[in-house]
Amino acid sequence: MVKTLDKKIVVELKNAYKIYCMGSVCVNALNGVDLKITKGEFVSIMGPSGSGKSTMMHIIGALDLATSGKVYIDNIDLSTLNEDQLSIIRGKKIGFVFQDFNLIPTLTALENVMLPMLFQEDKLDDKHRENHCKGLLSLVGLGDRVHHKPSELSGGQQQRVAIARSLVNSPEIVLADEPTGALDSKSSEEIMDLLVDLNKEGKTVIIITHDKNVAKYTKRNIALKDGKIVEDKTKE
Repeated sequence: MVKTLDKKIVVELKNAYKIYCMGSVCVNALNGVDLKITKGEFVSIMGPSGSGKSTMMHIIGALDLATSGKVYIDNIDLSTLNEDQLSIIRGKKIGFVFQDFNLIPTLTALENVMLPMLFQEDKLDDKHRENHCKGLLSLVGLGDRVHHKPSELSGGQQQRVAIARSLVNSPEIVLADEPTGALDSKSSEEIMDLLVDLNKEGKTVIIITHDKNVAKYTKRNIALKDGKIVEDKTKE
């Protein structure tokens, strides 16, 4: 297992199970998982279809709760929270990047990036919000595309908008689900380079993927099979 030393633990699963039942048939999508991820790590979670990696993403992202065991985000026990409190955790502590971008087609890149801020209690006025989001779009190389709608952007550019949106509330964790799955090889490399840069700047980046080429970019590779961690390696 990976040594966490004195680094702050931002994600922890203790004997976590997730059981789905249809009638009399039950499946252990997560099967007694123990996991610690520390601040600033760059982690890939891999496995074939049915291995439990999508379930892991939902559990880590506070999108679903474990059936049993404990799940902590930034030392907060998710099982003690109601849905409103879980929503706050998702909004403030985790930035999500999805395979299909999840952009609203009728909004511009800037409006898409600003959207999560509308659901957070902050003291920024509209102008400061706009400037903040323009800065994030510049950070991901889209400073000249702020008023373009998704249909006017390439797949790689749309994913850059999604990454900018994931950063808008300054989360500690960026959780990316197959972030290159809908992209060509050149765009995939650009997106992974961007995630590498975010990690170098101190973000904890967790990628759910089946792609070994994506996993090569990360510093720690976790492999799942049948809901269990079967490998956990950190690169030298």
